[in-house]
Formats: sequence, structure tokens, C-alpha cells
Amino acid sequence: LSSPQRRDRFGNRPAGMNPPGKVGSDAPCGLGLSESAIMKKLVVFDLDGTLAASKASLDPEMGELLNRLLAVVKVAVISGGTWKQFKDQLLSNLPDGDHLANLSLLPTCGTQLFEYDGDWKKLYSEDLGDDEKAKIVDSLHEAVKQAGIKGEKTWGEQIEDRKSQITFSALGQHAPLDVKEKWDPDFEKRKKIKAILDDSLSEFSVRLGGTTSIDVTKPGIDKAYGIRKLRDVLDIAIDDMIFVGDAVFPGGNDYPAKEAGVASIKVRDPDETKRVVEAVIICLDGGPKP
Repeated sequence: LSSPQRRDRFGNRPAGMNPPGKVGSDAPCGLGLSESAIMKKLVVFDLDGTLAASKASLDPEMGELLNRLLAVVKVAVISGGTWKQFKDQLLSNLPDGDHLANLSLLPTCGTQLFEYDGDWKKLYSEDLGDDEKAKIVDSLHEAVKQAGIKGEKTWGEQIEDRKSQITFSALGQHAPLDVKEKWDPDFEKRKKIKAILDDSLSEFSVRLGGTTSIDVTKPGIDKAYGIRKLRDVLDIAIDDMIFVGDAVFPGGNDYPAKEAGVASIKVRDPDETKRVVEAVIICLDGGPKP
């Protein structure tokens, strides 16, 4: 392995991984991943905080790992980001080729689905109406005020209309990553805002995402909806999927995937995701590469 911190593959294991040394059906390939977390037909990832740092591009190592993974299994990525973010963060760091036919992309928390057939085609988009958007924006302003979160320095707009999703970014859309990571590491600030929104926007889905953001979509339109769409479009049972994300906890925007019944692995950062991807590649591809 090229990354020194990953030479001990099983230090600080992601949730869902077994201790090293287990063999047999509980840990195929001796990699410490349970069989239920390996023998799948579709691997679904979150983007920000899972495959890459918030609004950052994939690093070269992650791009190489995903490219290898696409050669052995179908892959999907669901994120609160826009289609433009998917292109900038993800696709610009993956080589073109037939393997992209194994990749499904679901921007804005699964409210859109893109498939590759020589070019990227949008299969659906659950857009919000103008009245719905206006109510969400007004409610966000009021919730932030009620929660007592004010006077923060911002970089760019705090509220972004993503057509099928309204996203509130507490420090603005272009805040530096190091500042964002320090602002709400335990999610407590955003939980206060969400508690208010759960009442004022009870007819919508409200989820915490990224490092400083809150995502609002139509009711029931979240990552669980995206998972079910993948099931129907790809004809892959939910039991044959695995989800990897950094916000797999109640209120997190990855949690609906777990609620949909997908075997889920919670990771802390892209480095942990790399360990999971390496393990899956080795098991599905018949062994480690030299």
C-alpha cells in the first residue's frame, strides 16, 4: 500500500469491519470485512467526507481505486452536491471508458439519477416548486435566527437552490475546508437548526450533510428514495447492495440509506473509505495485485 497510515489495514477500523485474524465465512479473504459487507452486486458511496473532502476533488489514489472497483462491480454515488459538483469532484478524476457504464450518479441526495450510455443521461429529477422553495428559504432564515447562530463570517451564498434540493451552508458555499471542519464537528449547531425545521418544514425531508450544511428535499425524497430507484433501474435487490458513508447516524443525510435496509459501513474520512474499497477489490477480484 502506498499510504503509510494504511499499512496496518485494520487500525481504526470502519464500523462494520471485523477484527483482524478472523477467517472463514465471517471474514472472506482474511480482510476483516464480514461476508455480508463483501459479496454484493452494487457498492454505493456518499461523496463529501467519504470519497473526497468537502467540495474537493478525488485524490489520485481514490480515483485509481474507484476505477479498479468499477472493473469488478457496479458502483453508485449519492450526495447532496449538484450535478456540476459531481462532474468537478468525481468525473474529472476518473478516466473515460466503457467501465463508466457500471457507474450510477445520484446528485442532490438522490433527487436525480444519471446513467452512462456513451454520454451521461438524466433519468429523473424530483424538482421543487417555486412556492415550496420560497417556504424552505424563509424557514431556514427563521430557524437559524431562532437557534442563535448568527454573526458568522461567510464565503459566498449560504442558501443554494439546487432545483430538486435547497441547501443551507452555514459558512457559505465557498468557505475554506479547514474552517468548515472546525465549525460544527459534533453536528450540535446544525441539530439545533434541524430541530426547528422539523417542525416548520414537517412536510419536507430535512437532513444534515457535509461539514456545515443542511439539505431540504420533497418529503420522502432522500437517499432511501435513491436506493429504491437504483433497485428498480438496475434490477439489484437492496440485500445485494452495500452503502459507505460518513453520516450514517440518525439525522445524517446518509442515514436514510441504512433505514432503507442497505448493509452500511460508517467511515470517518476518505482514508477509511480507501481501506474498504481495497478490501472489496481484493475479495471480488480474486486476490491482491502485485
